[in-house]
Formats: sequence, C-alpha cells, structure tokens
Amino acid sequence: MSIHRSNWSCRFGHPQNKTIIFTYRRIQTVVELKKELPEIFEEFAEQRKNSFLAIKEIKEKDIPVVGVFCTYLPREIPNAMGAAVVGLCSVSDETIADAEKDLPRNLCPLIKSSYGFAKTDKCPFFYFSDLVVGETTCDGKKKMYEMLADFKPVHVVELPNCQTEDGIQLYKKELLRFKKVLEDKFETTITDEAVLHQIKLRNGINKALRRLQYVMANDPAPVNGLDVINTVYGSGFDINTEGLEDRINAVTDKIEKEYKEGKNIGKKPRILVTGSPSGGAALKVIRAIEDNGGVVVCFENCTGMKPLAMVDEENPDVYDALARKYLNIGCSCMSPNKNRMDLLDELIDDFHVDGVVDLVLQACHTYNVETAIVKKLVKDKKGIPYTVVETDYSQADIEQINTRMAAFIEML
Repeated sequence: MSIHRSNWSCRFGHPQNKTIIFTYRRIQTVVELKKELPEIFEEFAEQRKNSFLAIKEIKEKDIPVVGVFCTYLPREIPNAMGAAVVGLCSVSDETIADAEKDLPRNLCPLIKSSYGFAKTDKCPFFYFSDLVVGETTCDGKKKMYEMLADFKPVHVVELPNCQTEDGIQLYKKELLRFKKVLEDKFETTITDEAVLHQIKLRNGINKALRRLQYVMANDPAPVNGLDVINTVYGSGFDINTEGLEDRINAVTDKIEKEYKEGKNIGKKPRILVTGSPSGGAALKVIRAIEDNGGVVVCFENCTGMKPLAMVDEENPDVYDALARKYLNIGCSCMSPNKNRMDLLDELIDDFHVDGVVDLVLQACHTYNVETAIVKKLVKDKKGIPYTVVETDYSQADIEQINTRMAAFIEML
C-alpha cells in the first residue's frame, strides 16, 4: 500500500497486525485493518461528527476554510491553495422549524435544513467557514444563498444547465472567476501545478470510492449497502484528503479478503437507489429496504456513483479539464439529462439489479419530474420493477416507507 507523506506521518506494524496512522497536523484518524468490518464502517459513519472537532483545530492554525454545497463544485481549486474544504448540505430535520420562520414550508428539506443550521449556528462547518460557495443548481438554493449572505461571505458559481460545448466553456470561465475570488480574498496565488496535484489526488480518491462500491457487484453481496454508503458518505467529510485513497482501499481490501473466505450476507433481492442525495435522515429509505429483506447494491445518486468520473490529467488546461468532468455529472438540473440515463443503464447491468427505488425529496421538482423518464428506462428498456419514494427528513413516514418497501421487495 502506498502512503502519501505530504504533511502526514505513518506507522506500519507487523504485517499480521497492521496499523496505519495518518496524521494531519495534530488531527489523527486511525484505521486498524485487524478490526472487524462493522467497527470500521462505524468509524467512517462518524467521520462527519469527528470533523466537527477537527475543523476548530484547523481554524486555530489559520488554515482557510471553504464551505461548499454541491458535487458540481470542484474542491480541487480551494484545496490547491491549502484550504480545508467542508460540505455544508445538512441532512437532519433538527433546524427545519427555525428555517421555516424565514423560508416557505413547501421547500426542499435539504435547503431548509442547510439554512436552519446556518441561521442557528448549530453547524460548525458553516460557523468556521471563511467563504461559503454555492452554485445555481436549483431556484430554491439560489434564493437561499441570498439569505445566507446576511451571515457569511458567499460566492455563487453560475452553473450552466446544459452539457454542451458552449456550456463547458461557460463553466470554465466560472471556475476561473472562482479561482480569482479565492486569490483576492485570501491573498494567495493558485498555480496550475497545485491544481493538477489536487486533480490527481481527487482522481485517486474517486477510483478508491468506485472500487469500494463495486464490491457490491458480487452476488451474493459481501456486506449491507447501508454500510457501504455510510463509508462513502463519511469519507466526503474527511478533511485529511492526503491518504484518504489508501484508507478507503484498506476497507475494500478487507471486504474482498473476507468475501474470498466465504463471508457474505446471502442471496437477497438486489436494489439500486437513484434520485436525490441519500445521506443522513434520508437513509431511512435504505434501512427500510434492508430491514425488509433486500440489499441496496448500488447508489446512483450524488452520494454514490454519480460524481466519480475521472478528470483528464493529460489536458494541459486544468480548468478546461475540471469543467468537462464536473459539468457532465448527470443531475436532474441538467436538460436534457442523458448522462444520468446512460449511467443508470450501465449500473443496472453491472450490479445485476432486480429493482430500482427512486428516492425523491419533497419539493425537489426536477428529480420529481424526471421520475417519468427514469421509469420508462427501468421498466420499458431494462424490464425490471421500479418505484418512487417521496419523503423529507422527518421520521413521521417511517412505517409507511417500511410497508411500501416490504411490498416492493416481496414482488421481486
């Protein structure tokens, strides 16, 4: 296993009792390969909470903190100037009541939750961010960013809503404008060499995340899908990106080793989840699937496989390379959204999927409208069952979701 040593220390023990320690300044994360998989999965699931503690320490070291919302925003650019980049999308209903004092009730729960945590200072990532970066993926978020500007400096990246060559060139200009904003605000210079280093680093992380998720292509599945998505989701909050590729690969190595030894969860109906982001409170749908006899073998959405394409490291123009990779993510904010349908078509085959669950957050109009197109692909072209679950971040509909998932899995 190769270990990146930039700002890091590592220690290897005896090959049969291997311990890898990654240290970024005084913040430490430990993965012991001798641990049982449930314990390792739990460590990744707790990464967001652990990073709350780490971000304060980073701030005390005068390291810039940049908060972002969406996978369309290349983290490579702020990372290239040495900033810690943190995700701000909130996935809990804890602050929605506070948000609804300013925002309409019939608004996407992700927007209300994110705004509520910012307004109430209950999100350490938002509190310690020196700059909040939004993007124009939907009308609700655009207006929310205007209100966030009352609390924090906000920069909004204009995202084209079509994946054409003209759109790519527009997005490249936006990324260059974003770079200039960072340089002016933090009085620094972002070199192409630094950006390319971050591109290679992020490509390695994305390769590791793809490899981890593709263990679920095995039938029977080696582990539960909830454990995989918790690991993937948690890794996104790991501020220590140097070495993250190795940490993820270590988990995959252990899963594959145990699978070869005969450990698996047995034959179960294989479900692909698509649609809105599925972290945090939305995981109730994943639990309902797996508590009722199914296994989620693939997550197509932006929490899972959707953003993991590679940036072209050979492109001499790093901002052109970033624009081409990121703008081609298949989100429902794009019109037409051929890339999402092509990815779904591919993943259904690769993961031997028996049924598709389309998870849609309430008032997420683009994903809701697109369910008709996804249904046509899944049922008519692929010939497998499909259902839609529309939900929010509350726990009020858990019994209803359990009943629906049990019925859906029974028919597979």
